[in-house]
Amino acid sequence: MRPTLVCLHGWGGSKESFTQLREALKNDDLIILTPDLPGFGEEKEPTKPWTVGDYATWVEHYLKDQKIERLFLLGHSHGGRIAIELACRHSVPIEHLFLCAAAGIKHARHIKRAVGLTLAKSGKFFLSIPGLQTLQPIGKKLLYKLVRVHDYEKASPLMRQTLINVTQEDLRPLLAHIDIPTDLFWGKQDGMTPFSDALIMEKEIPRAVLHAFDNVRHGVHRDKADAIATTIRSFL
Repeated sequence: MRPTLVCLHGWGGSKESFTQLREALKNDDLIILTPDLPGFGEEKEPTKPWTVGDYATWVEHYLKDQKIERLFLLGHSHGGRIAIELACRHSVPIEHLFLCAAAGIKHARHIKRAVGLTLAKSGKFFLSIPGLQTLQPIGKKLLYKLVRVHDYEKASPLMRQTLINVTQEDLRPLLAHIDIPTDLFWGKQDGMTPFSDALIMEKEIPRAVLHAFDNVRHGVHRDKADAIATTIRSFL
């Protein structure tokens, strides 16, 4: 039976997030599916703010519609938290799980981010002062990039609440219940999902193997596509 690799992208991403991985696996006997998740790419927003469970249910229906016989599931960042939820449901048979800089472990709000959100809010007032209005487009962009809340700023009100919902969920209690082989791919310089998360997942997922990369940040699925492809290929 020909295996199928389903890739779930991160927040703000789309099917295009896996262009490099597709290229790295183009000569392998493998079906690759990269659906846009609701609210991203060509997929419409949900009708109400969603949770991780809502996304997992959507993916669950998607997978059942594909009638996949051998499922390899890969998730990056937000897609990783969805994959973790699915792996614990046992509603869809997953042969192998691949997590790339997966989100899902909740952290206490970082001081920098707390200060950043305050600046982001006050920054709107600051940039509205007469004489500074001409700086609004550039200043606002730099401000949100500086404090790493650009995903929130760009989102619609519904997707902003969805982002709040999913980031508030702590999936760590689920890790011990993932009973399928799992490969973790992580950049040691990841500033979004810190490398400490990788060490937690390696320890608490019973059959996990960690692949760590120096000088790689959050885009490990792009920057190390060849290495990820080599690992996937070994299970075909």
